[in-house]
Amino acid sequence: MAEPEYVLGTHDEEVARLGVQHQVWRDRMLQLCREAGFGQGSKLVDLGCGPGFATLDLAELAGGTGSVVAVDQSLRFLAALRAAASARSLRNIETRQVNLDAWELPVSDVDGVWCRWVAAFVADPEALVEKVRHALKPGGVFAVQEYVHYATWRLSPRSPAFEEFVRLVIDAWRRSGGEPDIGLDLPRLLERHGFAVERVRPIVEMLTPAMAAWQWPRAFVETGLQRLASLGTMSQAAADATWASFLEAERDPQTRMVTPLTVQILARRIS
Repeated sequence: MAEPEYVLGTHDEEVARLGVQHQVWRDRMLQLCREAGFGQGSKLVDLGCGPGFATLDLAELAGGTGSVVAVDQSLRFLAALRAAASARSLRNIETRQVNLDAWELPVSDVDGVWCRWVAAFVADPEALVEKVRHALKPGGVFAVQEYVHYATWRLSPRSPAFEEFVRLVIDAWRRSGGEPDIGLDLPRLLERHGFAVERVRPIVEMLTPAMAAWQWPRAFVETGLQRLASLGTMSQAAADATWASFLEAERDPQTRMVTPLTVQILARRIS
């Protein structure tokens, strides 16, 4: 399978952004995985693993008697994961190149599946839920983080330029076949396909520039503007002006940023 063209790209800047993102969300991810019962000896799947920052944590949770199958359609991302796993001497990770829209998952009878901001990018999220159900053993757990309402991402003082950037991101996302607010539908889809939804936890924050978590959305603004310009969705001049206005807002310690509303879900296969 050829290297895909992700709407957000697979370039070095995107890999770096995903690393920042994982560091901000890592504690929540580990908490959710522990609540799911992922641990020593678990057979796990990282669904849409990207360059594998979460995969490495899952591999350490599973330990030497467990395993992680890391699934993604980007060969570039999977190569980055293999290099990172080798550097950390982690030998319980297997990588698989899979187009989640086209193929069944190449695993079965697994204890758990981890997924973060992946269902939002596939053309048929309901089909993905069914694929996960088939991969899990009865009683296996699907642990998910997805956006519920992406347009909650705003600045205070209000910035029309920033809100236009968010609108363009959402439009580009949907044109590529994804749905940024898929978390709103997932509990219903999971219950329709033989899961018991055991936990649903909404997450939204109001950040200041001094907070470490600010770097997660900031990194997306920086790379996202250039990505939109490269796609022709906005002009380079408009991208540069929006970035300049964002930096100006960032210099004010009283600026606030509301993050996109996200939901964490634990669902257990019951049929």
